[in-house]
Amino acid sequence: MPKASRGWVDQSPYECFMDFITPEADRFGILRDHLKKLGLNAVPITIENNRHFFIFPRAIDLKHSAGGFPFREQNPVVLTAHYDRVAGSPGANDNSAAVFLLLKAALVLNRRNMGHWIIIFTDKEELVTGEGIRKQGSFSLAVKLRQWGLSRAQIYNFDACGTGDAFVFSSTADYLLNKNLTPGLRRASQTIAFLRDKALKTADRLCLKKVLSVPVPFSDDAGFLKGGIPSQTITMLPADEADSYALLLADHPEFIDLIIAGSNAISAVHQLIPETWRCLNGPSDCLERLTPEHYDDIVRFAAELCK
Repeated sequence: MPKASRGWVDQSPYECFMDFITPEADRFGILRDHLKKLGLNAVPITIENNRHFFIFPRAIDLKHSAGGFPFREQNPVVLTAHYDRVAGSPGANDNSAAVFLLLKAALVLNRRNMGHWIIIFTDKEELVTGEGIRKQGSFSLAVKLRQWGLSRAQIYNFDACGTGDAFVFSSTADYLLNKNLTPGLRRASQTIAFLRDKALKTADRLCLKKVLSVPVPFSDDAGFLKGGIPSQTITMLPADEADSYALLLADHPEFIDLIIAGSNAISAVHQLIPETWRCLNGPSDCLERLTPEHYDDIVRFAAELCK
């Protein structure tokens, strides 16, 4: 695994990344102050004790937004990344990198005067033993977004995007929905198919060569789906790990159910899943495992989704 060059953390907007991954970090406070420093049009919104950050295009007047919540009854592109982490982990890849990549994307979107997007940094993606999907912050967030008239939002969830050069578009929700296509779930499946097709076309337009779609462990997409707004999760893997993982699932499709089942079942195939994922949620999820040389491609992709 290549070592991350430290130079990138001196560049905007990554300059407080090191503070963000320290053990004692007040991640909410750091993010709040950094959003203000960057001049982004952001506001924290608490939903059922979970503190989410919303970033809007600079043209949106949050104090005098006519008609209620911005983009009501429209279908804006919503880019999300959770900013919480598992206790005892630096959380460099899961999910600090994606947060800062979307900060960079927000700056790019404003510079291009693009105006049909929202970026949300979500709280409470990480669940503890015994908690169900309804405890995930994205579940109550999805419910609230529907109440605000954003049921047609195009949600792209960026998770563990800090290591690797291969774009991986999760097909986990498709796998589950195809087992039970009642009318309501059929609509969800169609929404996800649309989101994935847009992601694939965006990658092709940007000439991103290393792209695949396979089931991956659930992220905020689980809560969003349960809350009634399907989303598309995007993650990154080193190309060799992505290829090996795809071959594993092709040869042993039964592993898909173990991957979806989560941490309890995943121990049965722990050594078979990508090394990058094995390092998440623990002390190995550190700066040295990141690959910032690929970050510009991820930022370009995120911004291009908002066209």
